[in-house]
Amino acid sequence: MMKRSSIQLLIGLGLCAATSLVQARQVVCVFDLVGKSGDVYALMKDYQLAAKNWGADIELRVAQNEAVIAEDFKAGKCDGISVTGMRGRQFNDFTGSLDAIGAIPNLKLAVKVMQGLANPTFSKYMVKGKYEVAGVIPVGDAYLLVNDRNINTVAKAAGKKIAVLDYDQAQKIMVQQVGAQAVSSDVTNFGSKFNNGQVDIIGAPAAAFKPLELHKGLGNKGAIVNYPILQVTGNIIIRPDRFPKGYGQQSREWVKSQLPRAFGILGKMKADIPTKYWMEVSATDKPGYQKMMRDARINLTQQGVYDKRMMKLLWQFRCKEDAKNFECGLQDENYK
Repeated sequence: MMKRSSIQLLIGLGLCAATSLVQARQVVCVFDLVGKSGDVYALMKDYQLAAKNWGADIELRVAQNEAVIAEDFKAGKCDGISVTGMRGRQFNDFTGSLDAIGAIPNLKLAVKVMQGLANPTFSKYMVKGKYEVAGVIPVGDAYLLVNDRNINTVAKAAGKKIAVLDYDQAQKIMVQQVGAQAVSSDVTNFGSKFNNGQVDIIGAPAAAFKPLELHKGLGNKGAIVNYPILQVTGNIIIRPDRFPKGYGQQSREWVKSQLPRAFGILGKMKADIPTKYWMEVSATDKPGYQKMMRDARINLTQQGVYDKRMMKLLWQFRCKEDAKNFECGLQDENYK
């Protein structure tokens, strides 16, 4: 007959095994402005199913406060997160520099870049410390929204109040350069500040127009300047030690497969915005905007805000798309 101590040992081992099985489930915290009814959460539900093929058992927890999600991730309460690239820059400044001012001029090129980043060649850049970027997806071109369409040049933005994300140094510097007044904000309140008249200008992708009801801020006098200033991205970031070996690359490959779908969805979101809100930039003004953004980008890279390796890569992509562009004869962003 088995001794009592032996039985207790077996029970103990059984409990430990059961506990390890419970702990094997990965918690991924998802930022979605509108919660479980949002497009990001819908995509992550598909991701959750796909992850079973890579040996992961994911539990999704959605929240509408991105700052809290990032802090929970650092504290180990989340094994992975889905956040904006700007928020994700603190975990990986290589992919966190995709949203550099003027670095990716259109959504089509953004998709090409992100498809390229899924190549195993870039896997070494996806890991930094105890974090790994397991996928990058576009959220869309960011445009300036103004509450008065008379603010149609950089000079006319001087003295105006512009909402800036309080954790993004790049935005603060750009606002200072145009002589405007920076109003500290975050993803959860910049839209309401625009709608309530607390700020005159915000930057936002088309995907934010409907859920944040930005038509209220535009009113009858406002407009969306139809000239992208940067690409907004979404990042899936994990603690690789809490996932199966090789999970990160499998995840990046799956995200790559979803990029055409994302491109179509984002294109429709822009097309659904009423034509009356769009304001075109004259052809004569565009080179000036491009130069201003380029100068700011180079300055911010020198300050260490943007990653030099990513800036060189994006310069190469832009010049491959348009070799006649003036910047392709310059070497300012051809970092060693």
